[in-house]
Amino acid sequence: MDTADTTLPDVQPQRRKKFAGFRKSLNDFFVSLYNVNKFILKFFREAFLPPYEFKEIVRQCYETGVRSFTLITLTGFIVGVIFTKQSRPSLEVFGASSWLPSLVSIAIMRALAPLVTALIAAGKVGSSIGAELGSMRVTEQIDAMEVSGTNPFKYLVCTRVIATTLTIPILATYNGLIGIVGGFLNVYVNEGTSWRTYIQQVFDPLTFVDFVASLAKAIVFGFTIGIVGCYQGYNSDKGTEGVGKAANGAVVTAMFLVFIEEITIVQIASWFR
Repeated sequence: MDTADTTLPDVQPQRRKKFAGFRKSLNDFFVSLYNVNKFILKFFREAFLPPYEFKEIVRQCYETGVRSFTLITLTGFIVGVIFTKQSRPSLEVFGASSWLPSLVSIAIMRALAPLVTALIAAGKVGSSIGAELGSMRVTEQIDAMEVSGTNPFKYLVCTRVIATTLTIPILATYNGLIGIVGGFLNVYVNEGTSWRTYIQQVFDPLTFVDFVASLAKAIVFGFTIGIVGCYQGYNSDKGTEGVGKAANGAVVTAMFLVFIEEITIVQIASWFR
């Protein structure tokens, strides 16, 4: 009786193919990491050397800060009202509704104000920077600036990163104050607490470390949003498709890094408390 010829498939080529793909992905990761670090170091080298583009920095601060003012105001007020409204039932169960102003201040000033502001800025400002610089790259406007003797990196990248680093902390502080006002309206309607009593209870649990940590987070978030948006846009390619990828990459990457930085700074701040 004939027996079927059973042979094992050769798995070595498949393993070599998978290993080659993994090696290529790992190599691309380290190349990208090198390019990002090189881009950041170039920013610090160019930002502190003359000539200084003060007029462009002021214009970018206006684009980043003033044009986001209405959105930040609305978001901060809604966050304050909703957080206060959602926290009241839990505190009332334990008869601790008088602690509500303190809870609002701790939550908003320590975490929500800088984080919410950074997420909004990443979606609005980061995508705008990535799309703007991406379109300038694919239409060769950046190359034209280099040919004409202008330093496009200083004019386009440094000004935008400095603007986001300066304006995001201001917006975060304003967002926190508006959130506290929104919480007061909810507390006043339900408990009748006066403004003076509310403010005393709001600032009583806050310490110097809380304010420093919140400011540090806002500065780091602002720098991250600016540098990520500029990197994605400045190095985009593939025409209009590259512009879309630059805008999308600026938002996604900035939001991811913001959450990582939030965890890190919160842990560092907890060591000083």
